[in-house]
Amino acid sequence: MIEPHAPAPPGSPPSWGDACGPNGPGSADSPGDTSDSGRSGRSGGPGGPGGPCDTGGPCGPEATARLPVRPAVGRFLVLAGVFVCAACGLVYELELVALASYLIGDSVTQASVVLSVMVFAMGLGSLAAKRLRGLAAAGFGALEAVLALVGGSSAMVLYAVFAWTGGWGGLWADGPRVLLVAFSLAIGVLIGAEVPLLMELIQRVRRQDPGGAVADLFAADYVGALVGGLAFPFVLLPFLGQLTGALLTGTVNAAVGAALVLGLFRRDLTRRARWLLLAANVVVLALLATATVLADDFERAARQAVYGQDVRVAVRTDVQEVVLTGDTDGRPLDLFLDGRLRVRGSDERRYHEALVHPAMNGPHARVLVLGGGDGLAVREVLRHPGVRRVDVVELDPQLARLARHDPGLSALNEHAYGDARVHAGAGDAFHRLRSTPSATYDVVISDLPDPAVTASTKLYSQEFYGLLRRVLAPGGRLVVHAGPVSAHPRAFWTVDATLRAAGLPTVAYRVGARAPDSGPDAASEPGPTPGPDRSGAVPRAPRGWGFLLAARTPPVLRLDPAAPRPRTLTPDSLARDARAAARTRIPGLPPSTLVHPRY
Repeated sequence: MIEPHAPAPPGSPPSWGDACGPNGPGSADSPGDTSDSGRSGRSGGPGGPGGPCDTGGPCGPEATARLPVRPAVGRFLVLAGVFVCAACGLVYELELVALASYLIGDSVTQASVVLSVMVFAMGLGSLAAKRLRGLAAAGFGALEAVLALVGGSSAMVLYAVFAWTGGWGGLWADGPRVLLVAFSLAIGVLIGAEVPLLMELIQRVRRQDPGGAVADLFAADYVGALVGGLAFPFVLLPFLGQLTGALLTGTVNAAVGAALVLGLFRRDLTRRARWLLLAANVVVLALLATATVLADDFERAARQAVYGQDVRVAVRTDVQEVVLTGDTDGRPLDLFLDGRLRVRGSDERRYHEALVHPAMNGPHARVLVLGGGDGLAVREVLRHPGVRRVDVVELDPQLARLARHDPGLSALNEHAYGDARVHAGAGDAFHRLRSTPSATYDVVISDLPDPAVTASTKLYSQEFYGLLRRVLAPGGRLVVHAGPVSAHPRAFWTVDATLRAAGLPTVAYRVGARAPDSGPDAASEPGPTPGPDRSGAVPRAPRGWGFLLAARTPPVLRLDPAAPRPRTLTPDSLARDARAAARTRIPGLPPSTLVHPRY
């Protein structure tokens, strides 16, 4: 331990303890400097504004700070500041990952981009902070004010760009991605610059061996990161949401940074530097507070920009954001999950009839629906005579509750959840299948998001299909929604290869989103509106969907002759759909597994 008054080694610059410490020239206790007005006109490091010595003494970056409290208390307060700043920094990081996954998709890619760019930027920030060591207190105060503003507002700015420019097309379509990298870079630089400055402040409070100081600093930093990492998913996100949570984090960050510098190291700053830092933090806090007050209005305006003017239901569940639009003034009902269009009322029947009816040709007394919490696939299952039980496994129970009670959605699914044969349960499909007895179901309908969505990748793995094969009864069939075959043929045929690797031969078919020229309801079944819709930003429905019918033995693609005739599907159109899908086949693709996903 190096005491503040220990003599400096020969040839070394005089330390703050000798020149500016207690009873030294320029000390607060020195007769020559009894107040701010008694200071010499110099400020900053040696002559720099806002630095540690403004008294004219030979002070440098090795100096010991003049604290209003005992060194032990001061050291504790600095480490507490490290703890809070680390927690705030990790919240900014997780908030960027979560919002980017929601706005852009593919959480693995977005997390990789944010983490790699941020870690790289932290290195740049640490190097840049070397020039601020002589102005550690003033530099840290300014740094925290900027970090609070940038990190706290990042979610709101990113969402604004997505909402108001996402539908413009061209280069604007990549705006959220560019902004994500820019925020990751800026926040990383600011976080990286914190550590050298905090290290300098800790050493000024009480000199100690470098190894011990580093250990104390990083212990507080890592514990703070733990608290911030747990607070984001369990406190901030469920109770405050992404926008308000980020703004509140920025407010805490700014308040703690300003309190640490202006309360503990105020004697290191000139009067002018103190007022400038105070004014900057007041502006930052005022901006963050104003944004927090306006967050709800901003979110409603942004939601209208994304989904159009007729948003009827918008709710953030424990799993996702659910938005219902339309179903008023004759407008068709649309369902969005996490910003992605999942159901378009004008052509959802084409999708759900193609998904369900081919699989129901054969024994179908016991049916399992994976996903499909909107009840629309269940509606088609119940059209078939002989169905005795339908089990629905939906990850989001609030979506199933909405499908049961919302007037528009329940009317669209024809009150499927009111049927006594339907049993809905919440949970993860993978875990549910592991506890399901063998040969339980005659038909399994996998109505899940595209395999390219990271959260669904495990539900398109060879291990998952192995579980499905086990729960199929003899003669049972499985149908899988495998994404748009035209837009993503490689992902579609990887699903096919994965099913075959699990011992389930398949037959592929696809259905266009636009109504074909043939069919009983071709004239009255409109497809999605071409180009941007009335809001200019609502994501359009896919132009087609791809399906795979699988069984223990090679399945036959045909409709159940005993069931009512589908409105949008005929045997001829189904045969054409199968031939069209077969022409896109990509042979030789390896299967996707849990440890080696290939989508």
